[in-house]
Amino acid sequence: MARETDYHTGRPNKVAVVGTGMVGSTFAYTLLLSGIASEIVLIDANRERAEGEAMDLNHAVPFAHPTKICAGDYSDCQGAAITVISAGVGQRPGESRLELVRRNAAIFGQIVPKVAEANPEGIIVVATNPVDVLTYVTQDLAGMPPSRVFGSGTILDTARFRYMLSEHLGVDPRSVHAYIIGEHGDSEVPVWSLANVAGMRLPTFCAENGIALTADTMERIFHQTRDAAQEIITRKGATYYAVAAGLMRIAEAILRDQNTVLSISSLITDYYGIDDVCLSLPTVVSRRGIERVLRLELSPLEARGVRKSADVLRQTIESLKGPAAR
Repeated sequence: MARETDYHTGRPNKVAVVGTGMVGSTFAYTLLLSGIASEIVLIDANRERAEGEAMDLNHAVPFAHPTKICAGDYSDCQGAAITVISAGVGQRPGESRLELVRRNAAIFGQIVPKVAEANPEGIIVVATNPVDVLTYVTQDLAGMPPSRVFGSGTILDTARFRYMLSEHLGVDPRSVHAYIIGEHGDSEVPVWSLANVAGMRLPTFCAENGIALTADTMERIFHQTRDAAQEIITRKGATYYAVAAGLMRIAEAILRDQNTVLSISSLITDYYGIDDVCLSLPTVVSRRGIERVLRLELSPLEARGVRKSADVLRQTIESLKGPAAR
């Protein structure tokens, strides 16, 4: 039975998924359809839920790609190229964001050490929100190199931004090159100064094609990007398709050693005065994890925005108490 392997070492491409809620299970389904994983292990506090998801996914294998799929325990993370952590709890009515952070940090305190102990040579990708703070927590708990612990960050915000821009510009969203950086949340920053289509900055592209791009239009596009999750949650209760596709793209960049530039959340050092916080910047991702974080030439307004975003995240990190945070 043919299986995708790392062409450098010949090792099978095994992926472990911790947390089989809507995001985790949809990611596993997306991963199966992509054909890039040889083995998918599903781990959940509710073992029966993980078993049910594995059974359902196995029944899709005849329509997809030869893949070994099973429910497992943390010890089954051993040998995984990637462990994606999507476990956690949602916000309760009347619960503050900090209370939610504390509850999820406590859950990560139970999960991350077990993953790191079982698979110290693998890569951990955090998907649970608030993803930047929990990526920082995971760094502390895992004791692994920062290049191998990172979060999904603004990969979804960036995709939403490109889609919203493409709708206004009348081009394929894959032809729009633009990034959302900073926090995956309210303080995120659109990098308007570097956004382009075919190397043409947006003001030039719009002028050449008779498209209006006013300050009001830019503000509307950004608000639609930033507030998209809440709009979706209001209508259907949760978001999971697009973030699962984003996680699959991260997995593909790792498993196929692609050196792809993705806006993921990682530990930042000496970037526009920012240190010791996890946030998103365009980052080169390969089989080894993070190769390097790209240093963008931001406008003064964008630089101030990303520093403010870092301050917001740092305040939340410093508010955490207990062993799961410094």
